[in-house]
This record gives sequence, structure tokens and C-alpha cells, in this order.
Amino acid sequence: VQLVESGGGSVQAGGSLRLSCAASGYTYSGYCMGWFRQAPGKEREGVATIASDGSTSYADSVKGRFTISRDDAKNTLYLEMNSLNPEDTAMYYCARSSFWMLGSRCVRRDKGDFGYWGQGTQVTVS
Repeated sequence: VQLVESGGGSVQAGGSLRLSCAASGYTYSGYCMGWFRQAPGKEREGVATIASDGSTSYADSVKGRFTISRDDAKNTLYLEMNSLNPEDTAMYYCARSSFWMLGSRCVRRDKGDFGYWGQGTQVTVS
């Protein structure tokens, strides 16, 4: 299993970024996919998750600003981030659940359910 993020960078407050995660090494469908982030000195937190049935879940801090989506034909996960603010500055990680998962569990955004992680992409908002 390989997850490779891209799209991070530096942006001014109010700006936008789109993160992508290219997945390979397994059959894409059926797994819960998610974006997590970790700022220096803080716990890794679940930003957004999406189940194979399209169910989505967002952290309160990003609701209405971030949108998670998946393209199973391309084995790619996306995170559209708008109205960015300095509190969004963090390393962003793409993750896949350790096992096939129903949407009702995927929406919990429990990092303990995710056994596969990308290397991360830095997002800096100033």
C-alpha cells in the first residue's frame, strides 16, 4: 500500500489549496479514506473522512470550508481547502483504514482505525 500526497504549500490567509493523495498497491474501493493533520506540539487530528458509499465527516473547525472527495477510478483522494487561516497550518496526511469499513464507523474519524499513512504534505497559512 502506498499513499502519496501532493498539493501543499504556503498561502495567505483567505486563500485556497487542493491536496491530492494518489493511492496504489490495493483495490481502492471499500476502504475509509481520510485526511489528518498535525501541527507542532499538537495531537494528530482527523480533518475529514470519506467512506466508500460517499459518507463524509468533518472536524468542526473545517466544516463549510473544506471538502473531501474521492475518485475511485483514479485511486485518488482530494481535499479542497478554502478560506484558509493560520490555524490550518500543519502537516497534512492522507490515510487509509486498516480494513473495509461502513460509513457509520468511517465518520468517527478515529485515527486508530487507519493503518496506512502517507508521508505528509506541509500547509502553511500566513
